[in-house]
Amino acid sequence: MNERQIYFKNKKILIYGLGKSGIACLNFLKKNNTCLVFDDNKNNIPADFKKKLTNIRKLSKINVDFIVLSPGIDIRKCKISSYLIKNRSKIISELDIFEISYPKITKITITGTNGKSTTSKLLYEVLKNNKKDVRLTGNIGYPILMEKKIKNNTIFVIEASSYQLDYSKYYRSKYSIILNLNPDHLERHRSFKNYVEAKFKIVKSQNKNDYAFIDNQNNFLNKLIKNNQIKSKVTKINYLKYKKYFRQIDNIYFNNSGNRKNLSFVISIAKVLKLNLKTVLNTANKFQGLDYRQQIIYKSKKLLIVNDSKSTSFSSTTPLLESYKNIYWILGGLAKKGDKLKLKKKYLSNTKAYVYGKDRNILIKSLPNQIPYKSSSTLMKIMKSLKNDIKNDNTKKVILFSPCAASFDQFKNFEDRGKFFNKIIKTVFNKI
Repeated sequence: MNERQIYFKNKKILIYGLGKSGIACLNFLKKNNTCLVFDDNKNNIPADFKKKLTNIRKLSKINVDFIVLSPGIDIRKCKISSYLIKNRSKIISELDIFEISYPKITKITITGTNGKSTTSKLLYEVLKNNKKDVRLTGNIGYPILMEKKIKNNTIFVIEASSYQLDYSKYYRSKYSIILNLNPDHLERHRSFKNYVEAKFKIVKSQNKNDYAFIDNQNNFLNKLIKNNQIKSKVTKINYLKYKKYFRQIDNIYFNNSGNRKNLSFVISIAKVLKLNLKTVLNTANKFQGLDYRQQIIYKSKKLLIVNDSKSTSFSSTTPLLESYKNIYWILGGLAKKGDKLKLKKKYLSNTKAYVYGKDRNILIKSLPNQIPYKSSSTLMKIMKSLKNDIKNDNTKKVILFSPCAASFDQFKNFEDRGKFFNKIIKTVFNKI
């Protein structure tokens, strides 16, 4: 009998939230345990699982051993809030279930405000090209509990959000990476301090045989490292030390500071893992990135079009604004609480802004006076306005779709928004 069967056997477990990760948890646990399910929206529950559905009235009378909470649920703003607060000590995450079930598996956990998915994908490809049995899971790829045929030498690259880490109690990662930290999800975490501490849990939980990688320039993180008795080996990434590697990269995707920083982390952990650095650089040169994340969808001598629909904050867009000239920047959607544009004066003259969506006036107020702007209600309307403006611009230019806001005012998610932008470029601009 393995550790999973001992720990998760004959338990009564409530699974709250039946998205992809919730269903993966249910399928993983249901064989040896009594599983109950709950979701604020009954329509989210697949027909196969409706018999397991419980209701609020019954729930108050049920004593469970664990509550597996979907990362997207805020315990202060849900239908069973009082029940969850009362039973807070029983809340665990899918990461906890994986940790308890596979404690000896090598885990590389990547978190941060921006660049998590890109860095996770790049590191996954580096490990794969170094002939490792590697899985890409978490916020990117399949839920971690869906992975099969796990061997002792399997390596998991896990993209972890602040939501996942906030609810985790037992999760520990052999290698922990915190890329960068900027104010984000403050409506959920209530303060930047709480947000940072949720991320920092992946370092705080490590032991002396583990490794942590952090941004050398992040004062908040450096202070946490100093004030806590961190047991792991901490590497502080100084990007200036990686210039010799950047000179060997011939890939437009790494022309901006954000992705060069992401690459620095990958090179650093590759050295600790004793991977072939030539393979690392070859992988970076062939790396095509991810859809809607600083994705170059069109390139000619006079025009570059970048689809960065994944951008939901100013901090994620800033490296792009610093990397190009003559930028036609499209932004809009639902503005993030506490978000501010921090762009050096020397870059302000490079940009013209085109603002759309529900919170366009909030976003306009966040722009420095030196950035001229136009605004409209929808993405289609603002793109038609932009098309008229570039008709007579014969210089080299960049159309940058980097919204700096959530998509939910007009789209289902950032992928839906990214697809719509590509459609506009194809039908209105006759590109792609």
